[in-house]
Amino acid sequence: MQREHHSFTLEMDVRDYECDMQGIVNNSVYQNYLEHARHEYLKSVGIDFSEYARMGVNLVVVRAELDYRSPLKSGDRFLVNLQLQRESTLKFAFYQDILRLPDMKPALNAKVIGTALNGRGRPEIPTALAALMSAGDA
Repeated sequence: MQREHHSFTLEMDVRDYECDMQGIVNNSVYQNYLEHARHEYLKSVGIDFSEYARMGVNLVVVRAELDYRSPLKSGDRFLVNLQLQRESTLKFAFYQDILRLPDMKPALNAKVIGTALNGRGRPEIPTALAALMSAGDA
């Protein structure tokens, strides 16, 4: 499997305001964690999300599958792991896991499928992103 070639890890903290009345992270907040990690990953490999948008290229999520494993609480530190994989000609997937620190207990597993829309609103994967996904396949 080629996913290891495109891996990334980001450490984060739960903030008080992200928790619901039960004292755990609200389910919707996990999508913010996942998105932040995706953006940081893209920046780390030289893909500027905001510059793409200025050029009329929009990276968009078309599907998100989230499996909640164990809740995070206020003050928890956690890792967001990410692996990028080409899904098809016009789609790519981020396989993401959230693991609580220090015990590495799984909090969430996700598969987020995206595509890129060109200036005409049509799916088209930018050259730099396509090259990134094919770099480990040779």
